[in-house]
Amino acid sequence: MKRIKDMVAEANEVVDHAPATEMMAKHGAEGVTFVDLRDPRELERDGMIPGAFHCPRGMLEFWIDPESPYAKEKFQSGDQFVFYCASGWRSALSARTAQEMGLENVSHITDGFGGWKKAGGPVGEKPVKAKK
Repeated sequence: MKRIKDMVAEANEVVDHAPATEMMAKHGAEGVTFVDLRDPRELERDGMIPGAFHCPRGMLEFWIDPESPYAKEKFQSGDQFVFYCASGWRSALSARTAQEMGLENVSHITDGFGGWKKAGGPVGEKPVKAKK
């Protein structure tokens, strides 16, 4: 059986990555989009990086592929994408997948949102749920 820690290590060999302390310099920069991959419950509980684009991990491939009925224009913008999750594992796998799908300027935060908060990065309010 292939272990998740091995898959993450393999992803980190081919994808640009850095800890939150270094990625903070990119926050708010023109042409850089932070992508939050966490579950909506995590966002509600913990908040998110201000200005980040939320893409639930389960929808990533569908939202990236321009031929998918679920495609999101954001992923066709040509921006640099900085993926993050809670601890850097989902984001490593996601960044590798995005890169394999043809996104050229992809990276991820190796210590995730937890590292971001620990380093004193800004945290926005939890997203507001849409009213029915």
